[in-house]
Formats: sequence, structure tokens, C-alpha cells
Amino acid sequence: MYIKRHLEKTLTRIESMFGSILVAGARQVGKTTLLRNAKPALPYITLDDPIMLASAVSEPATFFKAAPPPLVVDEIQHAPQLFPHIKMFIDAQGLKGQFFLSGSQQYQMMRNVGESLAGRIGILNLYGLSIRELYGIDCDLPFCPDRDYLEARKNCPAPVDYGTVWALIHRGAMPAMAAEGMDWQLFYAAYVRTYLERDVRDLAQVGDEVKFLKFMTATAAMTGQLLNHASLARDAGISQTTAERWLSVLCASNLVYLLQPYHNNVIKRAVKTPKLYFLDTGLAAYLTRWNTPEVLRHGAMSGAFFESFVVAEILKSYANSGVLDPPLYFYRDKEQHEIDLLIFRDQTLYPIEIKKYADPKAGDVKAFAVLDKIPGVTRRAGGLICLYDRPVPLKGEDLAIPLAYV
Repeated sequence: MYIKRHLEKTLTRIESMFGSILVAGARQVGKTTLLRNAKPALPYITLDDPIMLASAVSEPATFFKAAPPPLVVDEIQHAPQLFPHIKMFIDAQGLKGQFFLSGSQQYQMMRNVGESLAGRIGILNLYGLSIRELYGIDCDLPFCPDRDYLEARKNCPAPVDYGTVWALIHRGAMPAMAAEGMDWQLFYAAYVRTYLERDVRDLAQVGDEVKFLKFMTATAAMTGQLLNHASLARDAGISQTTAERWLSVLCASNLVYLLQPYHNNVIKRAVKTPKLYFLDTGLAAYLTRWNTPEVLRHGAMSGAFFESFVVAEILKSYANSGVLDPPLYFYRDKEQHEIDLLIFRDQTLYPIEIKKYADPKAGDVKAFAVLDKIPGVTRRAGGLICLYDRPVPLKGEDLAIPLAYV
């Protein structure tokens, strides 16, 4: 059964603005399903089909004469030869909403898009299922702990409690995992194998796939922590230069997200190192061998997994609204003041703490005060995202915000 994706509304909005639309994202997050459900009347071509791929590569100039737009083209990254011809068609016809493209290898694909289709293509990122999508909640506002957002979510919280959330974190956000009877172990084993055999070989020309798997595992074990290339390299038995290159592959594959620190010319003491998040917690749990929700919930990495899950949910809320560069940061300085997440909009900072427990306290948000010393920006009410069952004031205007409201 198709689970309606919030990105559909954004797709409908921008197709009247661009001649082509690209839906990018990790393998198996539902790009093809989204486009086929959003555009059921359009012809569909997949370049996973070897016959179609051979035609696109060898005869790109005539490919769209045999299959004229508007149409959907899946796995477009396999045939970069098509991009110049898409450009020529758009320039000649001046029509909007002609090419609906999808692809999962952004490392190469985005370079070709930038060279050929700049100004002619709308780009959307699709991530795994959000909690809101999973439970059919229509609200598609980007998360922000302000009055308008919380009021909008008050009447439509997600039905998650302490036990449910750990099952969700462990299961992960891949749409296939929402199906009844899907075997968690078999699914992620197959996912990793396919990723290594197809995407990694194409993206990075990795000669030793065993070492790359060790590197993926080391990266999953670092989720929710400051990025440390030296540690990743040591754990995987590779050079630091290789670790940096392989990490860029995981980021381009939309498996890893680097949350940048907030700093400016005034803040001299802020750290400059990003935090690393493995976006699909189910895949991260598989790689790091947390084999059941119960073991994960009580394990040493439970806090990091909960934080990663929340950050991914907030990131999805912005991506589903069409925001390619979400205004998300974190704060840490040399005096050990730390804030898990900052939303920076209109010269205003909204601080967020993320805790896995259900007993919020005023002390959990005491670090927010450090933002009041930063000149040139305004600090608004923040929140502690946790497993308490309702919003409750903590300190001043700062609230405890249930995960069900994210």
C-alpha cells in the first residue's frame, strides 16, 4: 500500500516553475514510487532497464524522439549523456513540467545537473518515511518550536510512546520496512550488499569492499558525535585521506548528514567541526549489531540513536517542504557549552535539546542562555524534544516538546 509522501505537494508546486524536476535521495527511499503515484498518467522509463540504458547512452540525440516528454525517467544518473538534450528541449519548447527525473547517486549526478541544467531544474531531496507520513498526518510544516508550529501540531500529534519509538528507531525509515512481515535482518543485509555492489563501485571505485563495509560500520557507530576522520580511518584500517573521500560518498548517497556548527566572526570560541548523523537508524542499528529494539533501547548508544532519529525527522520536515539547504546547526564552544540543534531563521535562533527520557527538567535547557550573549541575533523560545506526553513549560518560554509533535 502506498504511503502518501509530503514531498508530493512540493512537487506539484514547483513543476509549474521548471522544465525539469529531479527527485534525489538514497537507494530505496521511495523516489520511483513517489513519481509514479504523483504522475500516473505519464510514460515511465527506467534506465535500470539495459535496453533503455543502451539506447540512452548510444543514441541520446534521438532518445526523446522515441519517448517524447512529458515523462518520468528513473535512475537518470546512469545516462549523463541525456542532460544536454533535456536542456535543448527545454530551451526550444519553453514548457514547464516536462521531465520528472529520479536518481540515487548524487556524487556524479549533481555535477552533470549543474553543468547542463542550471536554472532549468527544480531539485528535491526525498528521505525515508517521516513519522508524520507513516501515521498519515497531513501537517507538512517545517519543524520550529514557535507558537504557530506547536499550535498546528496540537490537534494532530503522532501516536508514538516510549515503546513505539524504539521499534520505529530500530526498524528504520525505509518504506519497505513499513510492510507487514518484512524481515529486518534480511532487508538490511540485502540493502548493504546492493549498495556496495552497485553504488559504491560506481561512485568511488573502491577496490576493497570489505574495508568500505568496515568504514560504514565505523561511521554508523559515530552517529550523533563530532566528526573525527582520524578515528574513522583507524577503525576501518585506511588512510585519513581515504576516510575523507569515502565519507563524501556516504554523504552524496544521502546516508550520512553532516550538521554544521553555528559560528560567526563574533564567536571566537565556537568549535568548527561538524557533527555526523547516520540518517537511517535502522541501517545504523544493523551495521552496529543492535539486533532488537530492546537491546538498542538499553544499550550504550541509545541516546545517540534517539538524537539521530530526531535530527533526521526535523531534516525531513524541511526537505519535504522543498528546502535543499535547511537552516539547521548545533552549538558547542571551548567552555563545553553545547546545544544539540539550532534552527536559524530571519536572524533568529531557536535552540533545541534532544533527550531520550520522559522526565524533562529546567536544567536541561540551561545552555540556551549562552546564545543571549551573541550580538546581532535574537534568541527565541526553544525546546527540549523528549518522550514526555505533552508540551510543558520548563524555563521562561522554553518548553518540553513531545517527540509526537516533531
